Amino acid sequence: MAHPDEDQRHTPAAEPAVRQDAPERRPVSRHRIVIVGGGNGGVSAAARLRRAGVTDIALIEPQSTHRYQPLFSHVAGGTARASETTRPQAAVMPAGVSWIRDAVAAVDPRARTVTLSGGDVVGYEHLVLSPGIVKDWDAVPGLGESLQTPHVASHYVYDGAQKLSALLRDTRSGTVVFTQPPGPASCAGASQKPMYQACAHWRARGVLDDIRVVLVVPEETVFGLPHIDAELDRIVAEYGIELRTASELRRVDGVSREVVIGPRTGGGAEERIGYDVLNVVPPQSAPDWIAASGLAAADDPGGFAEVDPGTLRHRRFEDIWAIGDAAATTNSKSGGALRKQTYVLAKNLTAALSGRTPAHRYDGYGVCPMTVSRSSVVWAEFGPDGRPDPTIPFLPGMFRENRLSWIADRHVLPWVYWNLILPGRV
Repeated sequence: MAHPDEDQRHTPAAEPAVRQDAPERRPVSRHRIVIVGGGNGGVSAAARLRRAGVTDIALIEPQSTHRYQPLFSHVAGGTARASETTRPQAAVMPAGVSWIRDAVAAVDPRARTVTLSGGDVVGYEHLVLSPGIVKDWDAVPGLGESLQTPHVASHYVYDGAQKLSALLRDTRSGTVVFTQPPGPASCAGASQKPMYQACAHWRARGVLDDIRVVLVVPEETVFGLPHIDAELDRIVAEYGIELRTASELRRVDGVSREVVIGPRTGGGAEERIGYDVLNVVPPQSAPDWIAASGLAAADDPGGFAEVDPGTLRHRRFEDIWAIGDAAATTNSKSGGALRKQTYVLAKNLTAALSGRTPAHRYDGYGVCPMTVSRSSVVWAEFGPDGRPDPTIPFLPGMFRENRLSWIADRHVLPWVYWNLILPGRV
């Protein structure tokens, strides 16, 4: 999955990845559709296109293991096993789709080619970008080094979720800090989910009063939507969590076990907090090669693929499309949003292949099931304007903490993912 669980993010190159005077390389293969990324978006988009009768599809994905990342929060919170999050990539590939096991190094949108890290060149008629988002471990001074220490983890990666689970389980006193990054991030609210599960665990063990819990968020409120903020503010108060709003992680010292946080605006006084456990979700941005290949807007610091947020078609190259975390759409980045995007993409791309004008539009829907204990969830569904947008209109109160949402998030959605979403059925 071109997911960047192990990737390092650096500043996007200002020049194209391939020198203009480099000798032209002929494609070793050419396909009607080339999809970059074998995660949720890439696999389900390929499956939807195959169900629509599209043939000659190739999917580029270097990883041999497919991971269901929404469960990482439950792994970290001690309510799921790590083994439940993985399956072999070969097992989820749609029938009739060619799997190119390599990573992308560059795209030449004018030559309609993709250069792979191994040097091969693949040609396309239409290109779909779904490479996911890259975690920038170098963006916060000291973060990369601190992750190698025993007391720092990040549940946004597979090994980190398991490490955090053990740390939270064994904590009986001290200070535990959770951070949420500024800027675009994959399901940013998931930064908070292990914290609430841990607090419920500590409360049940009778040690919550001995633990100082600090949550650092970049927005002015805990979530950013009034109806969700009201629910989470109540829960934050019940657990006694110290909330630092409009703030960001500035530095980490893994040796002295200390973090420095400060106002997101860049000015103002800094605060130093010693920690016994630190869970960090790092800043994130698109893979470097998107901007280096000229596929991002010049003024986009995150380097996301410049698409029409409704049709998901590139604004300058009509044979390129993008979905998911790497697309410059206006929605909250989440798996629920991606499910609707793959539907729109498949409809619009098949229309384009038939010479028709793409007419379907993604409505900006977003969803973030906020796990707030070990048995309840605040189900946040919203449109691009931030107002509630419930999938089940006759259950508009699902955004309030409830047990039914927990069952859906923990047990129903994983089954739906493996059996209905990836095969392109919903």
